[in-house]
Amino acid sequence: MPTNQQIVLDNRPQGEAAADNFKLVSSETPALADGQVLVKHHFLSLDPYMRGRMNDAKSYAQPQALGEVMGGGTVGEVVESKNPKFAAGDKVVGMGGWQTYSVVDANQPGALRKVDTTHVPLSHYLGAVGMPGVTAWYGLVKIINPKAGDTLVISAATGAVGSAFGALAKARGCRVVGIAGGPEKCQYAEKELGFDACIDYKLHKDSASLGKALKEACPKGIDGYFENVGGMVLDAVLTRMNAFGRIAMCGMIAGYNGEPVPLTYPQLILVNRLKVEGFIVSEHMEVWPEALAELGTLVGTGKLRPRESVADGLAAAPEAFIGLLKGKNFGKQLVKV
Repeated sequence: MPTNQQIVLDNRPQGEAAADNFKLVSSETPALADGQVLVKHHFLSLDPYMRGRMNDAKSYAQPQALGEVMGGGTVGEVVESKNPKFAAGDKVVGMGGWQTYSVVDANQPGALRKVDTTHVPLSHYLGAVGMPGVTAWYGLVKIINPKAGDTLVISAATGAVGSAFGALAKARGCRVVGIAGGPEKCQYAEKELGFDACIDYKLHKDSASLGKALKEACPKGIDGYFENVGGMVLDAVLTRMNAFGRIAMCGMIAGYNGEPVPLTYPQLILVNRLKVEGFIVSEHMEVWPEALAELGTLVGTGKLRPRESVADGLAAAPEAFIGLLKGKNFGKQLVKV
C-alpha cells in the first residue's frame, strides 16, 4: 500500500487562522478490509466552513480533532477495491480530507459516489456540481423561492456558490445582482456569469455607501438575498429589502475569526416582515439528486462556466485556505493533489 501524505490540524487558531495551525505528516496506508476501497485524490476542496471547525466551540459542524487529518471534500480515482460496487478506475466524490489517499468504507451510505466526467470535468464535482452548487440551489429554490421578475442579490458572487446561484436564478427569469471584491471579479460576474449587475464592495467604506449602490442596481428593491458574508454587506442589503422578502442565510465570513457581527437595523426584519432562514445543505440530502441534475445540465450545456483557483500540491493547502478566508481566490478554491 502507498505512503500517504496528510495535513493535520496541529493547533487551534487564536484569532485569525494561520498556516502554522497545520502540519504535514506521512503515514502508511492500511491494507483494505472487505467493503473498503482505496481512493487516490486528484483535487481537494477548500471551503469557508472549515474555519469554524478549527475552533473547539459549538457550531453546526463538529470541531476538527487535533492531530487528525483536516476533513473536506475530495474527488479522485479508485485505485484498489474490495467492494463489488466500485472498480479500479472509477471516478468518485467523497469526503477524503486533506491527504493524498483515503481508505473508504464504501458500504456506508453517502460515503462515496461515482461520477461521470464525459461532460463535466472532475473538479467541478467539488464546486458547481457538488456541495457549493447544491447549497446555491437549496437557498434559491427552497428558501427564497423566487418568481420570474424578482430581484435577487448574492454576496461573494463569483465564488463557487455565487456563480451557481447566478445561473440558477437567471434560468428562473430573475434579475440577479452580485456583490464581489474588485473590478475583475465584477466584470467576470457580468460578462461570463450573466449577472445583470455586480457591485464592488471594496469601493464602499460603509453600509450607507453600499446601500446607495444597491439602490441604483436594484431600483425595484430586493426580493431575495443569499447571504455569505454578514457585517456591512448585510446591513446595506437590509435597507433595500422589499416587504415579505426572503433571506437565505448560508455563511457569515465576517465573523469567522470570532469577532461579533452586529446588525445595525434589526428592526427592518420586523418592519418588512422578512423571512430569514439559516440552513446547512448536508441536512437536506433529499434534494441533492434534483439539484445535481439541474446543475450538471447547466455546466454540460455551457450555461454555467465556473471558474476555479487551483493551488498546486497538498503542501499548498494551508496557505490557499488562508487566502480563501481573505477573498484572494477567484471562483472555487481547490488544491490539485
